[in-house]
Formats: sequence, structure tokens, C-alpha cells
Amino acid sequence: MNAYIYLAIAICGEVVATSSMKAVKGLSTPLPLLLMIGGYAIAFWMLTLVVRSIPVGIAYAIWSGMGIVLVSIAALVIYGQKLDLPAMLGMAMIVGGVVVIQLFSQTAAH
Repeated sequence: MNAYIYLAIAICGEVVATSSMKAVKGLSTPLPLLLMIGGYAIAFWMLTLVVRSIPVGIAYAIWSGMGIVLVSIAALVIYGQKLDLPAMLGMAMIVGGVVVIQLFSQTAAH
């Protein structure tokens, strides 16, 4: 399977896990706890497959950058947490950095 498909699955797992954290209240809410544990397990498992063919630094930059943006969107939808303009600009810069890496970095091509 393509490493970028594994990376997309890893990102989705991380988004589910991180988004579930807010709902975890000890062991009194088992579903969010299971989502968090399962999401991180899937995320790190997929990342181990990704780094076989994508350099670790590049994979981590994409995973963490896209995770930040998608978790923020999930927090808006699920919890109603809004971002201010500086936060949105910062995230736009993160996405821009990932795009620059993908389009122009010789490291990403290896």
C-alpha cells in the first residue's frame, strides 16, 4: 500500500484520539478513552509503516501539521471551540510549510 495512504490513516487516528481527549474523564467515560487509546495505537502503527519509505522528519512534519489543523476543525465542530485570527494565520503557515516541503524539498522525494 502507498505510504501516503498509511500517513492519511495515521493522521485520522491521531485526530480521533486527540479530539477524544477532552471527553475523557477518568474511567467514567469509557468510549472516549477507547477512542483515544485506539486512535493513538493506529496512528503510531501506521507511522511505523510510513517511515519505511518516507523520511522520518518529512512524515512527522506532515502528520503533525495536518493533525494540528484537523484537530482544530474537529474541536470547532464537536466542542464549539473557535480560533482567533492569529491562530488561523499560524495554522496557515504550518500548512504552507508542509506544502513547501512536498513541492520543493529534495528530502521529500527520497
